Amino acid sequence: MPNFAVALKQEICRLARREIKAQVTPTRQAIVQYRHEIAHLKQLLREQQRRMDMLEMKKGTAQETGDETDNGQLSGLRFSTRSVKAQRRRLGLSAEDYGKLVGVSGLTIYNWEHGRTRPRAAQFEVLAGIRGITRREAAQRLGLDRLTRKQRKPR
Repeated sequence: MPNFAVALKQEICRLARREIKAQVTPTRQAIVQYRHEIAHLKQLLREQQRRMDMLEMKKGTAQETGDETDNGQLSGLRFSTRSVKAQRRRLGLSAEDYGKLVGVSGLTIYNWEHGRTRPRAAQFEVLAGIRGITRREAAQRLGLDRLTRKQRKPR
């Protein structure tokens, strides 16, 4: 009879393992699927985070360059790199001469025009003040006589 008890015990264990396996297999498959989905979601999250970082960097550089953004110091006035360049060209001044007119160096004017730096509040006020002057007024302020006559191109 001892063989019968051992055989019965082995059969019960086998059937129990079979039932457990039948119950656990779908759960294991679900766990594997969830892990794959979690890994995919993490990858998407990393990609979105990279995109957000890139957009924030672009936004930060756009604000640092000041191209068409608010200065915040003077209400209603904006600093634009293009407007500085256009104003200087309209007056027919070199960066050095325009810098003398504003009270800064020519290199500072160059950096403003290329968006590397922004004017301080006091410099911005001077820039806003000289927006409406003519070539003749600019030449008088600088003490230049070459700008008072309109220069013609040789034929």
